[in-house]
Amino acid sequence: MAWSIRIPVRSYELDTLGHLNHAVYHQYGEVARVEAFAAAGARWDALIAAGTAPVLLSSTIHFRREVRAGEQVDVGCVVKFGTGKTFNVDSLITKLDGTVSAEITCVVGVMDLKARKLVADPRAALESFGFDAAVLGG
Repeated sequence: MAWSIRIPVRSYELDTLGHLNHAVYHQYGEVARVEAFAAAGARWDALIAAGTAPVLLSSTIHFRREVRAGEQVDVGCVVKFGTGKTFNVDSLITKLDGTVSAEITCVVGVMDLKARKLVADPRAALESFGFDAAVLGG
């Protein structure tokens, strides 16, 4: 992964089986996306203040290995631009020993908040706010 953040697993994030609740994996992915965009030069609060915002259109997760209380995980973030109004943001959640716990693939767009429509060129829109896709492998 081009960029990652370390997150400690807290006991209240566990399900009844004692491992990380499925919804929390998505939350970890969201933490990584927000922090990664800021690291790449585009803070979400600045984007929103300017009338645009990244919007999550779909999120798919594949669970590989359980994560338990007291562990820490690294959540990576890679941005993959193509053509069109959407792009992918992929995250890999790994344990500190390198074991892959989950893979998340998200389809994201950049919305014009006034028009309530996706912008035609999300990469250009983000770059106009200082976003450097190379920081996130894009």
